[in-house]
Amino acid sequence: MAGTSGFSVSGYGPERSTWARLAARDSMARRLDWPLMFSAIALSLLGSLLVWSATRNRTALNHGDPYYFLFRHLLNTGIGFALMIATIWLGHRTLRGAVPVLYGLSVLLVILVLTPLGATINGAHAWIVIGGGFSLQPSEFVKITIILGMAMMLAARVDAGDQLHPDHRTVAKALGLAVLPMAIVMLMPDLGSVMVMAVIVLGVLLASGASNRWIFGLVGAGVIGAVAIAALGVLDEYQINRFAAFANPELDPAGVGYNTNQARIAIGSGGLTGTGLFKGSQTTGQFVPEQQTDFVFTVAGEELGFVGAGLILLLLGVVLWRACRIARETTELYGTVVAAGIIAWFAFQSFENVGMTLGIMPVAGLPLPFVSYGGTSMFAVWIAVGLLQSIRVQRPMSA
Repeated sequence: MAGTSGFSVSGYGPERSTWARLAARDSMARRLDWPLMFSAIALSLLGSLLVWSATRNRTALNHGDPYYFLFRHLLNTGIGFALMIATIWLGHRTLRGAVPVLYGLSVLLVILVLTPLGATINGAHAWIVIGGGFSLQPSEFVKITIILGMAMMLAARVDAGDQLHPDHRTVAKALGLAVLPMAIVMLMPDLGSVMVMAVIVLGVLLASGASNRWIFGLVGAGVIGAVAIAALGVLDEYQINRFAAFANPELDPAGVGYNTNQARIAIGSGGLTGTGLFKGSQTTGQFVPEQQTDFVFTVAGEELGFVGAGLILLLLGVVLWRACRIARETTELYGTVVAAGIIAWFAFQSFENVGMTLGIMPVAGLPLPFVSYGGTSMFAVWIAVGLLQSIRVQRPMSA
């Protein structure tokens, strides 16, 4: 009689598989890092308002549609969120096996930028124009594949129990994997992305337990490389001018120093609570260039004031805090290294973006994670959130 009631007392039959699936879904939902999720969503939604305010009056950019960038920013966020779900569903361990394919595709894409398919946008030859108003910046995906590729190599023998720390040969191979795409990106030249990748490499090595000799050696090599790049003329003139303006903001206030000066005026005029959304004179007057992308933080500073700008920094801090907790709690080195690479990426890029609007960092053309307008950058950061969530979901219950 028990078999006819629709409930399997013994736990066998179709009822068991149904309840098992429901339990698995419930377990996954409970194990997701919801503070991380909500903070990332809040940043993206705040970003949509800031992008809308920065572009609604710029008819030369929005094609006469004040909602053009708002809808596209929300669309990018939606696609990014879907990519996060797909990443969680696949799992960081499954993606570990696909790293060679993903790495090869990302390198191929950055090579294509150097061909006639590449396009120059805002002074950087770092894009592939797809059509229909859409473009792709492959260097954003390279950040992810460097993290996954280095983590796979550095953690392979440690997670297998053969080593306590990656040996020198393994570290050298991992660095070779990172150097190839970084060198190609430098040829564009996209100095900002290379800076982020260099910080990612350092973060990954620190988390992997590699010898400190590698860390000090890389820092020294980075200093020597920076001097060599400047001496050999690898950088474009506009990039050299940006560093000159950072060193001396009064050097050319109407030229190379214009962006930074206008950004500081916008943020300073916001005061404690700001002028109000859509009411900033600097934003409405279109005095700050690229305000929907690189300088989106100036909209927050002017129109939302210290409170609104502080909220953005707080939400970014929550994202980094939760990522640190995920890195600390996982029991496999691979997951720890992946999380550490993402932390280094988000932390440095956020500091650089906000710092350049305040005049404490050189202008490097880097978007503010989750907030700035840009499809590829939005997709990349949400994939990174998916990797963090996967690491948390798949960790042992005892962790």
